[in-house]
Amino acid sequence: MLENIAVSSSPHISKPLSTRTVMLDVIIALVPAMIAAVIFFRLYAVTILLTCIVTAVITELICNHIRKKPNSLGDLSAILTAILLALSLPPAIPLWAVIIGTAFAIAIGKMVFGGLGANVFNPAMVGRAFLTASFGMLMTTWTVPATINPEMPTITESVKSTDIRTQATPLAKSKEALKGKINASVANNLIKDAFTGQIGGCLGETSTIALLIGAAYLLIRKTITIHIPLAVLISAFIFAGVAYLINPDAYISPLTHLTTGGMLLCAFFIATDPVTAPLTTKGMWIFGIGVGAIVMLIRIIGEYPEGIMYAILLMNAVTPLIDRLCRVIPVGGIPNAKS
Repeated sequence: MLENIAVSSSPHISKPLSTRTVMLDVIIALVPAMIAAVIFFRLYAVTILLTCIVTAVITELICNHIRKKPNSLGDLSAILTAILLALSLPPAIPLWAVIIGTAFAIAIGKMVFGGLGANVFNPAMVGRAFLTASFGMLMTTWTVPATINPEMPTITESVKSTDIRTQATPLAKSKEALKGKINASVANNLIKDAFTGQIGGCLGETSTIALLIGAAYLLIRKTITIHIPLAVLISAFIFAGVAYLINPDAYISPLTHLTTGGMLLCAFFIATDPVTAPLTTKGMWIFGIGVGAIVMLIRIIGEYPEGIMYAILLMNAVTPLIDRLCRVIPVGGIPNAKS
């Protein structure tokens, strides 16, 4: 009987799906977001996506060669990490920074732990956090979508434009509202633009519709469950709602928070990573609530307009503790339990 038991590292999938199938499903779900990125940011999006993918593949090959391990590119995890990192980067970031961030994500965020299944933190967010800490200015330079201005100048070059959409991202506007420079309604008025992608921001966060299409695909395919995304969104909505009720002139609405920035990308594509998320349903709820709460604390209280990567990494760190707290009860009950 013991011969039929396979001992392996996560992700542990309780249905006839391979790791490659799961990764491929997520990549397919990100296709609408990638198409939207190319439509809005043209050559910027294409070069960043290709640079991330090529760098991730080469870095993983080198790491496997150094460790004398077999080729692991077939599971598609390196390509998925590259795509997630690319979609979380600003369009105008130099390609040398993209190469550094992607190599760091794969080598330090994944391979140094032993490869897929052994990594504690989400590799894409490790890479983004490293880039933000090292090149803060590059990571906060936004580009006007080509659908607004075909020349795609940076937002700092377009400050004098009469079109409010070209002046800042909605979350940047929310920080101005907190400082009393503008009314929060200015950012709230950008919700429609967030759905159609007519705003500045990272490659993968400018079209809410594209992300929702991908999320629906994952849920229909049952590649992910609704627990973590729902927990993230409910938690964020409650925190944002309380702040909005206290002072609607200074705090943007909960709906604006949910539909702008990296919230949807985080909830459906990053927080649901089967390697770095808890195993049990109860643990998933705790994890998702924690992610949503930390994101909103950073957005509302902190100086940085976005807190997705920090929230993910902090909750990744406590995932082993969550799994220990929410242990699965074995079939037949708890061993040695008193009747």
